[in-house]
Amino acid sequence: MSHSTVPRSRAGAKAGRRSPDGGPPDGAAGRAARRRARRSAGRDAGKLGFRLRFGRDRTLILMTLPAIALVLLFNYIPVLGNIVAFQDYDPYLSDNGFVAMFQSPWTGLENFQRIFADSGFWHALQNTFVLFFLQLVLYFPIPVGLALLINSVVRPRVRAVAQAVMYLPHFFSWVLVVTVFQQIFGGAGIIAQTLRQHGHQGIDLMTDPGIFKFLVTAEGVWKDAGWGIIVFLAALSSVSPDLYEAAAMDGAGRWRRMWHITLPALRPVIALLLVLRVGDALTVGFEQLLLQRDSVGPGASEVLDTYVWWNGIRNQDFGYAAAAGLIKGVVGLGLVLTANKVAHLMGEQGVYKK
Repeated sequence: MSHSTVPRSRAGAKAGRRSPDGGPPDGAAGRAARRRARRSAGRDAGKLGFRLRFGRDRTLILMTLPAIALVLLFNYIPVLGNIVAFQDYDPYLSDNGFVAMFQSPWTGLENFQRIFADSGFWHALQNTFVLFFLQLVLYFPIPVGLALLINSVVRPRVRAVAQAVMYLPHFFSWVLVVTVFQQIFGGAGIIAQTLRQHGHQGIDLMTDPGIFKFLVTAEGVWKDAGWGIIVFLAALSSVSPDLYEAAAMDGAGRWRRMWHITLPALRPVIALLLVLRVGDALTVGFEQLLLQRDSVGPGASEVLDTYVWWNGIRNQDFGYAAAAGLIKGVVGLGLVLTANKVAHLMGEQGVYKK
C-alpha cells in the first residue's frame, strides 16, 4: 500500500486540521500556537521605545497632568508632615511652619505611648467602629434597593423625577441637614409640637445620647443615598434588555429575574464600593459629628476625627494629634488590603487586580 493511502489516526487528523480562516490548527496544538502568538505580540508591544509610546499617548498624558498635580499637592506631599508624630512639634518656633518641623525636638514613640495609654482614644475608636458597622448594615443596602426600585419604573419621566428628588440632598451642607433634622426631631420640632397639642409629652431625639448613633446614620442615609443610586443605576444600564426578555419567555418572574440577572450585574460594583467603604471605616463624618457634639456630649459623639481635632487644634498638641491620625491611616490601609483580598477570594476584582 502506498504512503498516500495510509489513513491517519483521528488524533493526528484533528491536530493537523487547520482553522477555517487559515490560522493555526484547531485542537490543543492550535491553542498552544495561539497562546505563543499572543505572548510574542505582547513582547513586541513592550519593546516600543519610550519616544514612540510617549508620542502615541501624549494627548492622554497631557490631559492627566493637572489631576496628577492636584493629587501630589494635596494627597502625597502632606504625607511628609507625618514626621510631626515623632516630635514635640511647636509651630511657633519659626515664622514658617515647615521650618519649625526641623527645629522641634524629637520624642520618638512617646506620642504613640501616650495614645495607647489614653482611655479617651480607645473610647473614640469604639464609637468609630460602632458607627461604621451601623452605617454599613443600615446605610449601604438602601441605595441598592432604591436603585432597583427606580430601575423597575417603566415611565422615564417618573424615573427621572424620583432620581432627582433623591439626589437633591447630596448637595446640602451638613449644617442644613442637621437643621432640618432639628426642626423635625428636636425639642421644638414638628413631632414634639404635635404631641404637645394632643396632650402628650414632647420628645427631643436630637439630645438623646442613646439613639445618637441611629440618628447620625439616618442623616447620612437621607443626604448621600442619592449619590449611591446614580452609581448603581449606571451599572444597571449596561445590562442588556434581551436578558430580561429571554428570562421572561422562559417563565422567570420579576423576583427571579432580579435575583439571576440584576443582582449579578451589580455584584462587581457592590464589591468595589464595599472595599472602598471599609477603607473609609475610620472616617464617619467629622463635620456632622462636630456640629452635634455639644447637644449629646463627647461620650456619644467622640470619634477618631473629632478626637484628633480636639487634641490637635483645641489643645494644640500637634504631635499627639498627628500620631493619632497616623494610626488611623495605617489601620485604614490594612482594612483596604484585607477587604480587597476578600473580594479576590469571592472572584471579584476589587480596587485592583490580583
